[in-house]
Amino acid sequence: MLRKLDRDSKRQNRLIVVSNRLPMSLTQEADEHWTAKPSSGGLVSAMMPVLRRQGGVWIGWPGTVDASREQVAPALEQAARETRCSFEPVMLTQEEVEGFYHGFSNEVIWPLFHDLFTNCNFDPSYWHCYERVNHKFAEAVANVYRPGDFIWVHDYHLMDIADALKRMGLQAKTGFFLHTPFPPLEIFLKLPWRFEILRSLLQFDSIGFQTLRDRRNFLQCVRALFKLHIDGAGSVVQLHVTNQDPEWSTLFDNETAVERDICVGSFPIGIDYQTLAELAEQEPTAAKAARLKDDLSGRQMILGVDRLDYTKGLPNKLQAFRNALERYPELRGRINLVQHVIPSRSDIPEYRQLKFELEHLVGEINGQFTESGWVPIHYMYHSLPFEDLVAYYRAADMALITSLKDGMNLVAKEYCAAQVDETGALILSEFAGAAAQLQKGALLVNPHDIEQVADGIYSAFKMPQLERRNRMRALRRTVRTQDVYRWADTFLTVTTNRDPVHVPYTEDYLPRAQ
Repeated sequence: MLRKLDRDSKRQNRLIVVSNRLPMSLTQEADEHWTAKPSSGGLVSAMMPVLRRQGGVWIGWPGTVDASREQVAPALEQAARETRCSFEPVMLTQEEVEGFYHGFSNEVIWPLFHDLFTNCNFDPSYWHCYERVNHKFAEAVANVYRPGDFIWVHDYHLMDIADALKRMGLQAKTGFFLHTPFPPLEIFLKLPWRFEILRSLLQFDSIGFQTLRDRRNFLQCVRALFKLHIDGAGSVVQLHVTNQDPEWSTLFDNETAVERDICVGSFPIGIDYQTLAELAEQEPTAAKAARLKDDLSGRQMILGVDRLDYTKGLPNKLQAFRNALERYPELRGRINLVQHVIPSRSDIPEYRQLKFELEHLVGEINGQFTESGWVPIHYMYHSLPFEDLVAYYRAADMALITSLKDGMNLVAKEYCAAQVDETGALILSEFAGAAAQLQKGALLVNPHDIEQVADGIYSAFKMPQLERRNRMRALRRTVRTQDVYRWADTFLTVTTNRDPVHVPYTEDYLPRAQ
C-alpha cells in the first residue's frame, strides 16, 4: 500500500513542498553571480530524499534580501538539475524578514511552542506581517499548482497558508506537518491570536504532529476553543466539521458543502537511514573516524551536536559533564566531551548571550580539570560538512542529547544509523520527541536533573560491550524500519487517500518510579 502511492504519484500528480527556507544556502561570488549549496537541518535531511524520489517543487525563501528573483534564478536552476526537482523562490524584504521570521515565528511561536512563553514578545505588528507573508507564500503556491498536486506545508512559519489559498479560491488537497512540539492548552491560551491560528490550521485537509502528546495537546485546544466532533483512536483521528455554526463557514470550499473531515495524526519523522548507514560504512568515513579516535588517545568520546538554541539544554549539558567529573574522578583523563555547536540566529541578542554563556562555561570547566595531555571539552562553533559529521557519529562512544523540549531530534537517529559497529551508547533527553521511539535502547535522562545526567554519562562509560551492542542494535532496528520514506509514505497515503494504512503506534515516554 505504501509504495503504491509512490508509483502512482509519479504518473498522476506532483508533491509541492512549502517551507520557510529553500533547502540551500545562496552565496554571492566575487563576480557577483550567485551559487547555491545544500543546507543542513532536520527538515532538509527529511524532505529532500522524498522530493527527489517523488518529483515536484520546493517553495521557500532563498535566505537573502540582497538579490532579485532574476539574480538567483540561475543558481536555483543549477540546483534543480542536480537534485531532479525544481525550486520556486519567495522573495522577502528586510522588513518582512524582521516581522515574519525574527518577529512572529521566532519571538512568539518558537518559544511558545517550546513552553517558554516568558520569552515571547507579543507585538501585534508581528502578527500582521505573518499574515501578509503567508499570503505571499500562498501566491507562490498558486502560481505553480496544477490540478492533482498535493500541497505539503511544513512547520510553524506557515500555519496560515491553507486559509490564504482558500481565500484565493484555490481548491487543492493540503497537508500540514509541525516539526516542533505543540503546547498544552494552558500555554497555548496565552497566545493573543489563538483562535486565528487554530482556525487557520483547521483549513488544512490533514495535520501531522511528531508525537501522540503533541496531537493530544492540539485536540485539547480544539475541544476547548471550538465545538468539533472527533472520530477514531490510535495514531490518526478525524475532526468532523459542519457549517451549522457561522464561524466555520470559511472552512468550506463552496457554499453547498455542509461538512468536511480533517485528518489529524501523529507521524514521527525519520531519517534516510540507508544512505547514512552506507556513508558510515565507506572507507573514507571509516578512516576519518579512526583518526578522530586516535586523536583522543584511547579516551571515550562523548559527542554533542546541537544548533545554537536555548531549547537544546546546552548549559545543562556542560554543567552535567562538570558534575560527572567532580563526582566520578575515575572519568578524568579517560573521556572527552566533543561539542559541536552549529551557528544559528546569531543576530538575535538572546542567542549571542547563550553563545557567551557556553564559551564561559567551557572555559571554566577546562580551567578546572585540564591536566597535562588532557583537555576535557573540545568545543567547536561551526557548521560541519555532513561527511565529517557522519565520521564523528561513527567514532563517538556516546552521544549526549539534553534538549529541554524538542519536536523529534534527528541527531539521535542519525547517530544510531551511523553506528555500524554497534558499540555506541545514546544518552537522550526524555523531553525530545525521539524518546518515545528510542526509549527501549537509549539511556533516558531529565536534562534539568544535572546529577541524573551525570549518572547517565558514568553508566554509559561503564556499560559492558554486550549491553551496548544489544541496546544499539535495538535502536538501529527502530530507526531503520521507521525511516523518512515510511514517514512520508504514511502521511501522504493516510492524508491524500484516506486509506486504512497501518500507522506505527508509539507510546509516549513517561518516567517510571525507580
